[in-house]
Amino acid sequence: MDAENNLIKLIKSRRSIRNFVYEKISNDTIKEILECGRWAPSANNCQPWKVCVVIHPTVKRMLAELSNDGGIIENAYVNFVIFLDVEKGSERVKDVQSLGAFIQNILLGVQSKGLGAVWIGEILKNKERVNEIFKLPMEKFELMCVIAMGVIDEPVANQKIKERERYPLEDIIEFY
Repeated sequence: MDAENNLIKLIKSRRSIRNFVYEKISNDTIKEILECGRWAPSANNCQPWKVCVVIHPTVKRMLAELSNDGGIIENAYVNFVIFLDVEKGSERVKDVQSLGAFIQNILLGVQSKGLGAVWIGEILKNKERVNEIFKLPMEKFELMCVIAMGVIDEPVANQKIKERERYPLEDIIEFY
C-alpha cells in the first residue's frame, strides 16, 4: 500500500522544470532514467525508440538554435533527443502512443531522482534539421521531442510555481 501511495504522489508531483543549475549528472543516473523509458509498453513489444543523449555544449547550441526554447536546451545538463525508429515500428498510431509512454516513463524517472525536466515538442517544426545534426535519415527516424533535464534551480523554480489545475474527474469520465 505504501509503494502505491508513493507512486501516486510521484505522478501527481511531476511538473515541467525549465530552470536548471549547471551541475554534473552521472552517466549512471542518466542510464537509470533511460532504463525507466525502456520499460514502457509498445505495440507487439517493438520498442520503436532511439535516444540521442546530448551533453556536449556545441551540440546543445546547435539544437538550441532550432527551438524557441533554446535557452532551456542550452542550460540543461543533458538533453534526450527522442526519435521514433520507423523500421522497428509496428503501426504508426500505436508507435506514437508507445513513444508517449516512453517519454512519460523518462519524465517520471527524472522526478524519482529529484531532478527536473521539460518535454519540448516545439522543436518538431525543425525536425529535418535535427535529423541532420545526428546524421539520421528522415525516412528511418522521426523526431518526437527533446527532453531537457538537469538539477533544478530551486529558487527560480519555486518563484514560478503556479497552482496546477486539472479538470475534475467528473468532466472527463463517464461510467457505463
